[in-house]
Amino acid sequence: MALIARARRKRKPVAEMNVVPYIDVMLVLLVIFMVTAPMLNQGVKVDLPKVSSEALPQDNNTQVLTISIKADKTYYWNLGSEVDTEKQQDKAMTLPQMTDAVTKIISAGTGNGKRTQVFIRGDKTVDYGSVMGAMGGLQKAGVGNVGLITEAP
Repeated sequence: MALIARARRKRKPVAEMNVVPYIDVMLVLLVIFMVTAPMLNQGVKVDLPKVSSEALPQDNNTQVLTISIKADKTYYWNLGSEVDTEKQQDKAMTLPQMTDAVTKIISAGTGNGKRTQVFIRGDKTVDYGSVMGAMGGLQKAGVGNVGLITEAP
């Protein structure tokens, strides 16, 4: 009789859930995200000057146009819903080409009822004349206010 009672005790189902496989899956996903995250930063490498400043507030009815100026005085642009600090369009432009592209972007945004904020990301080795040329081109395109993007020190 004692053997039958002992056999019944051993056959009880275990009500605990084994979480070790779930932890293994989460660790694998973490490694995958850690490996792929640096690959998402594509675009033009610009060495920004370091200045401390506060971030500007943004509203939902605003599109953000980021103009980048590389050290070799080539211009790149990116249009999005927030300030772009890394990614850029891949096509290098001259100043007149950039002015024409911005004019089209501004007129298309105005037609949609969206306000366009424009920011310039200039490499710290770019001379003042290149930045002023970009600002002049933006003014010709109809941009009234331009923000400058820097890195925190």
